[in-house]
Amino acid sequence: MSVCAVRVCVQALSPEYAEAAAHWAQQLVLPVGGEADFALQLGAEGLQLVDLGPEAPGPVRVDFVEGASAHRRRFGGGSGQMIAKAVGVQGGIRPRILDATAGLGRDAFVLASLGCEMTLIERQPLVAALLADGLARAARDPEVAPIVAHMQLASGDAIAQMSAWQGEPPQVIYLDPMFPHRDKSALVKKEMRLFRPLVGDDLDAPALLAAALALASHRVVVKRPRKAPCIEGPKPSHQLEGKSSRYDIYAKKALKAPA
Repeated sequence: MSVCAVRVCVQALSPEYAEAAAHWAQQLVLPVGGEADFALQLGAEGLQLVDLGPEAPGPVRVDFVEGASAHRRRFGGGSGQMIAKAVGVQGGIRPRILDATAGLGRDAFVLASLGCEMTLIERQPLVAALLADGLARAARDPEVAPIVAHMQLASGDAIAQMSAWQGEPPQVIYLDPMFPHRDKSALVKKEMRLFRPLVGDDLDAPALLAAALALASHRVVVKRPRKAPCIEGPKPSHQLEGKSSRYDIYAKKALKAPA
């Protein structure tokens, strides 16, 4: 993973959040305040990451209760969505899934809302902090709490965790490695611009795919920009293609409904 050297600080947006901000700073080994390129800010709407540079995009936070996640939860198409088909959701089948590149958790939330048990791994500590905060706030919402109860977050290196996996393996492993996106939507542009200096590109995507193929019991699903090449390694069994993205599916054995 190639990451530029950037300075990050933690800021409380008002005095009542100073103690919690200090806790995040200690946990992430970051300074409170001072000169920085990025700030992890804590306020009434939770934790957010903001670029402090000129003409920077607005802050990014994880919100499973309102906004795009709420709209997709209510009107997103249920099990007919392409991601649901890619991971094998169908009548009576809700696979146990490991999302090994969780990011802001949007795809995992969609699958959890369909009843899949989700384990999430995110290796960039700042992104993992945003995700942890979003899950904690969602757990306090009566409508969304039953969904995020299906989502368990583990920060750290996914390749190492998959290689040392203990217990029953996930049936499906879902991967969405960072790629030079050319999606022109404002949301993606804002997030990519914000995260690219911090996260970089996933140059170890072939190793990520190899570890996933070694662990998953039934299939591995890789999300890619529609025209991007496949990850180096074995060729996918088949693909599902949409307008801007596609899913490369590496099948190992058929998913079956519990008896």
